[in-house]
Amino acid sequence: MLDPVLNRGERLQPDADVKVSGVQTGHYFEVGKGFAAHSFRHTGYQGLMDPLIMVDHYTMSQSTFGAHPHAGLAAVSLLFEDSQGLFHNRDSMGNDFDLQPGDLYWLNAAGGAVHDEAPRPGSVIHGLQVFVNLPGALKQGEPGSELVRASDMPVIENASCRVRIAMGSSNGLSGATSPVGNMTILDGTIRPSSSFSHQLKPSHNCWLYAVDGSFEVVFAQHAMTLNKGESVAIGHSAACLYLHNRQRSEARFAMFSGQAIKESFVQRGPFALGSEQQIEQAQSDYKAGKFGRVV
Repeated sequence: MLDPVLNRGERLQPDADVKVSGVQTGHYFEVGKGFAAHSFRHTGYQGLMDPLIMVDHYTMSQSTFGAHPHAGLAAVSLLFEDSQGLFHNRDSMGNDFDLQPGDLYWLNAAGGAVHDEAPRPGSVIHGLQVFVNLPGALKQGEPGSELVRASDMPVIENASCRVRIAMGSSNGLSGATSPVGNMTILDGTIRPSSSFSHQLKPSHNCWLYAVDGSFEVVFAQHAMTLNKGESVAIGHSAACLYLHNRQRSEARFAMFSGQAIKESFVQRGPFALGSEQQIEQAQSDYKAGKFGRVV
């Protein structure tokens, strides 16, 4: 049954203590013939996407980017369960394995790492590529990584929903712990005429995305609707987040909630550091081979 917090057509008054961005539609782009993405950037959310820098909702069927560097951030790959085949992952820390449908890989690039992901022949990968900012104190640290297999993710499943806890916790269940930011990552489906709720943490920002279908979002005294391809960011709210699917078909969502860093940074492509000078130094270090290489 639908939670009674919001009735159809009801208007709620804004809560001055809760910050929320406008609904963002992102932009679509393609690279070659094997990569297409719906992309979102932190600049569109009035600072409320922090600690996320960008999210690409993509489909990838061919090797597209080759081995490439990262520094000052974490590159997170969340594969949806409807991916077909295997995603070959390699990096300069010596990792060489296949991601399977539903898996998550967190590459903490920190002071510098080289990464390469490519679908195995015949595979079609569907997922989210996310850049997570790192606090300034960690941007020059040693790189690291964490692999979370889909089979190890707790699942909230009942008559109303099926929600995978890729990282963090929700509704009394806890999954893997994120390397930084105490982040919660959810990948969920809400069944027709049903609801899902999640308790937000007061020091976190939340980024919510409608992967497919349409659902109402209610928290504190705010209410809105997200349609497929739309997203919103919520800042520093300890409210309970309610997602209501009033449609006759399933609705799919993804949610990232993490500790806000609240530090200025400069992003240039796969680098996110404290200044232009640090960006230039990272580029020089990469060219000099100091980030290592993918074997």
